[in-house]
Amino acid sequence: MKKRVTTVKVVFTFSLLFLFHQSAHALSLPDNWQSWTPMSTPLAKIGAIPGCDADVSTLPPIYQETVATYCAVKQGGPGKIAILVNPDAISSYKERNGKFGNGVNMLLYLKDMKLLFATFYQNGKPGYAVFTEEGKEITPPNGPLSSETCINCHTGYQAFCVNGQCGTSN
Repeated sequence: MKKRVTTVKVVFTFSLLFLFHQSAHALSLPDNWQSWTPMSTPLAKIGAIPGCDADVSTLPPIYQETVATYCAVKQGGPGKIAILVNPDAISSYKERNGKFGNGVNMLLYLKDMKLLFATFYQNGKPGYAVFTEEGKEITPPNGPLSSETCINCHTGYQAFCVNGQCGTSN
């Protein structure tokens, strides 16, 4: 009897984990993302993430790590970018306090690669996902495009990032 109860507990626990994993990835890219508000940030003003051969040693460490990460994604660098914010989240974005409503709120659009790096929120906690322009989520479990890589950068530079929102007030 004890073995059966233990087996039921294990199966139940794995079932809950599976359901949690499925619901955690039930995220979708909003259909209207192309009409979102482009932000004028230092990175967006450049119009592209610096190429892999660029000397970024004088830039803040977060920019150096960003270039290194994206160069691991595409040889030569990812190219043209845009930073887009959900129009419903503009006031939160401008307050720079990392307080956003549930759902996808910010996108780093890698135009040349046709990828969107999304920052989403669920109950005040940030999360990260990668989408194709067509809206297919392609977040890998590890590597430079994984959620873990995003978390490390977005939490590792607390002077630059607040609860998942990175950047300056420029």
